[in-house]
Amino acid sequence: MDLTKYPLIENISIAKLKQFDEEKLVEFSAEVRAFLTIELSTLGGHIGPNLGVVELTIALFRVFNSPKDSFFWDIGHQCYVQKIITGRADKFDTLRQYEGLSGFVKRQESEHDIWEAGHASTSLSGACGLSVQQHLKGLQNHIISIIGDGALSGGMALEALNHIGDLELPHIIILNDNNMSISRNVGALSKHINGLRINPKYVKVKKGTKLALSKIHLEKHLGGTIRNVKNMVKKMILKDDGHTFFETMNIEYLGPIDGHNLEQLEHALEHAKSRKRPILLHVLTIKGKGYMPAEHDDTGLWHGIGPYSYENGKKNRKKNRSLRQWSSVISETLERLAQKDDNIIAITPAMIKGSKLTFFAEKFPNRIFDVGIAEEHAMTFAAGSALNNGLRPFIAIYSTFLQRAYDQLLHDVARQNLHIIIGIDRCGFAGGDGETHHGIYDISLMRTIPNLTIMMGKDAVETQYLLYNAFYNYPQNRPYAIRYPRGYTDFEYVSSFLEIAHGSWEIVKLGTDVTILCFGSNVQMAEEIAATSAMQYVSIKIVNARFIKPFDEKMLHQIFQLDKKIITIEEGIRAGGFGSGILEFKSEHNYTTPVKILAIPDEYIEQGDNKILRKNAKIDENALYKAIMNSIL
Repeated sequence: MDLTKYPLIENISIAKLKQFDEEKLVEFSAEVRAFLTIELSTLGGHIGPNLGVVELTIALFRVFNSPKDSFFWDIGHQCYVQKIITGRADKFDTLRQYEGLSGFVKRQESEHDIWEAGHASTSLSGACGLSVQQHLKGLQNHIISIIGDGALSGGMALEALNHIGDLELPHIIILNDNNMSISRNVGALSKHINGLRINPKYVKVKKGTKLALSKIHLEKHLGGTIRNVKNMVKKMILKDDGHTFFETMNIEYLGPIDGHNLEQLEHALEHAKSRKRPILLHVLTIKGKGYMPAEHDDTGLWHGIGPYSYENGKKNRKKNRSLRQWSSVISETLERLAQKDDNIIAITPAMIKGSKLTFFAEKFPNRIFDVGIAEEHAMTFAAGSALNNGLRPFIAIYSTFLQRAYDQLLHDVARQNLHIIIGIDRCGFAGGDGETHHGIYDISLMRTIPNLTIMMGKDAVETQYLLYNAFYNYPQNRPYAIRYPRGYTDFEYVSSFLEIAHGSWEIVKLGTDVTILCFGSNVQMAEEIAATSAMQYVSIKIVNARFIKPFDEKMLHQIFQLDKKIITIEEGIRAGGFGSGILEFKSEHNYTTPVKILAIPDEYIEQGDNKILRKNAKIDENALYKAIMNSIL
């Protein structure tokens, strides 16, 4: 990447950044924002979160000594500025691409990337562990966690706060408060933080006090007196005993602080360095700061975005009215059902927009529950709502985030035979988001759970049928999981919902040489391969195994008794997956028919175009073609 038009970025180093005067810092901040908004317009990415932490990241690298001092970025998608400061700007044309720069913190990229994450609420626990390590080894390096106000509502973060306050070890927590995660933040803790943020009296007093202290440098000499004054001010302004939530957890609170004022930030961070106990800095930032389309976004569009026009911020995508996002197929079907059934409710862990439930929320505001970044609570909350067949809850959740609710699904939902529908979004590879977001583990995880039905339609029409049947035609004493991928599909409303027998598979093409067992989009891929001229002399049977659990055992017995060879294919991990289940069935019934499994190997898969990832995992068209040819030779 040519960096000559960004001279400060081209020559940046941590040492140089520490020497910048006020004018150079302003210039560098502006250059970073220009770089992010212009250069990433062709690739997209997490633009909004990174524009919001420009000054904060600069202040961190100026005040602390990375990598000796450790930065724990929660989720890690707001690390672009850190990558720039640590010499990776020239690789930004490969951001989120195959074998390119990761869109998240990546330990193998740099010694400054200490903590990897793609899920929220992990930074405090990780940093807490490192603080104990340093304490036991007699080290005194600084540990800094940066966590958003949305991620702070996650149960894991609250568990960590409880432990941090109890240990009383040095730990600097930066609450990056922009009042947004992907969607608007919700919950009582969010309201408490918002109260601290908007209380005009408190903010005015704090700003005035901090500004005066930063100019005359008296705080270090009059620390005790000043703290007493601050506490008195808080008691006059805040409710109850004047303590914030964090102070009740034995964590010192400092803020609110202007997250775009470098002088205030550096002064606050220097103060935090001097504390020998846990301290939380409440930093107010603006998501998308400096780029109008992102800064004025209140829908979450600019949290993570694809290619866009830098001039006007519009997404570079041609609309095709015959296509729908898979999330929309599910949400629009859910709306149709909910119009006739007052017992249907929708639950989402901070993903109203991502799961396309915006219109459901508008139509049924009293029947949608955004529980915040709290997947575990979402699942058990759904269980409670379904008790005694009281309500029919639908949970919209990304496959990668469903991992966090495994125990609740196993222990609270399936074990109690509760009728809950789980819409598992973003199944399969997640493209540029990489290994933390690939939805390739849910089949292996869920196959271990008794009473749970796992389904995946071959197209949008069948998916609508399956969703309807899960609500009304299948046994009401068990949960149902319906999988669907990221991206777009051909879509048409079904005029009426047809019944599909529970656990039934479908033969979509007859054949005698080889049988392909598949589901989802792999059904269409198998059909396309079978229709090629290269396959004109090969008799291929294609089975739509739309029920991943339970199997259609009647049909499966017939296949093993009559067919010559079997190939299974899935965009999921091999260990414990669909193909493994077929081998279990074969072993249990002592069949000898050869089975070839095409699935993702036992390794983490990095980011990249899904076609490249499928090719490398040997689950693409070419791999299936070779498997077919090898089976008949």
